[in-house]
Amino acid sequence: MKSVTGAERAFWDSSGIVLLCANQRSTAIARRIRIQTGAMAIWWGTPLEVQSAFHRLRRERFLSQAELAIALKRLSFISDAALEVSPSESVRDLAASLLAEHDLRAADGLQLAAALVLCREHPRNRAFICFDAKLADAANAAGFSVLPATLTP
Repeated sequence: MKSVTGAERAFWDSSGIVLLCANQRSTAIARRIRIQTGAMAIWWGTPLEVQSAFHRLRRERFLSQAELAIALKRLSFISDAALEVSPSESVRDLAASLLAEHDLRAADGLQLAAALVLCREHPRNRAFICFDAKLADAANAAGFSVLPATLTP
């Protein structure tokens, strides 16, 4: 079996991971992309961001307690299987420069910076899975192949 390098892995933003774990409007799209893209990579902070989203969905009554438990188990499985980009000065410094260039929140800047560090800042044809329009635009501008291809803001 061929070993998959970090640069060959599809980078998944928190927005995509949420959809893989908790049934939402775009879950079927995320699951199709997951099958197509193979091995996953995530940012070190992604599991925490995703847990935050799950608890918000629970508070807003979009997830039941049982659905929350299932989503958390799915997240644990994904986190264990994915390659994780660790926090580093290079991720932080790159995120700071991305925030100056793009209309992103700090967490989104860290997500994109982690993806860039993963591929040694050579993102051409590297899959970046994201369901957030602003982050998708920034990832596309950086040179990633953003999936899904079209998002509504």
